[in-house]
Amino acid sequence: MAEPPRAPRLTDLGVKTDRPLLIVDVDEVLGLFMQGFGTFLEGRGLEFRVDKFALFQNIYQPGESEHLAIEDGRKHYEDFFRYGCGDMTPTPGGALALSSLSEQAEIVILTNAPGPARLARARWLGRHGMDYPLILNTGPKGPLAAGLASQAGGPSVFIDDLISNLDSVAESAPQVTRFQHVADIRLRALAPAKPDLHTRIDDWAELRAAIERVIG
Repeated sequence: MAEPPRAPRLTDLGVKTDRPLLIVDVDEVLGLFMQGFGTFLEGRGLEFRVDKFALFQNIYQPGESEHLAIEDGRKHYEDFFRYGCGDMTPTPGGALALSSLSEQAEIVILTNAPGPARLARARWLGRHGMDYPLILNTGPKGPLAAGLASQAGGPSVFIDDLISNLDSVAESAPQVTRFQHVADIRLRALAPAKPDLHTRIDDWAELRAAIERVIG
């Protein structure tokens, strides 16, 4: 079994270690990924039907009842990160909330994305007022989040849309406060949640207030 990736030193990222730390996802937290991916697919003559909390199983040829083959959907996904992720619409209120929270805490962006997406993703964050240190990850986020939180000089908070990542952080770093945020209105009723384990807040103004109470 491969060892989990080691967390970078916060000081190497230009992050202070004497303040609280926010570890924030991008897709469906800071950016409307499903909307952007759907537009990208439409440009390729495909349909993206958001009728289940899934990704590749929502890609169809027009008029077809069976979704596109998973391996084909994965190729379009990888192409989106190469060519299309820079056009994603920011989540309403996300940048403003982080700007306010940055007065009290350090912020690190932790996103699961293919390596070729790094430059486009960093530029996208910068264009939309979220030029915070960026870490690309693959697989569960718990080990990296635990390594980052262990260096912080105050409470740590983790924000993600996916239960699998929130569960991973709960296992690896139970002391980290976890929030689930699902930005796309179409996904909210479809997204699995564990309210007894991870607090679910889909509005950034409300989420900012909740985070402020944690890092106080």
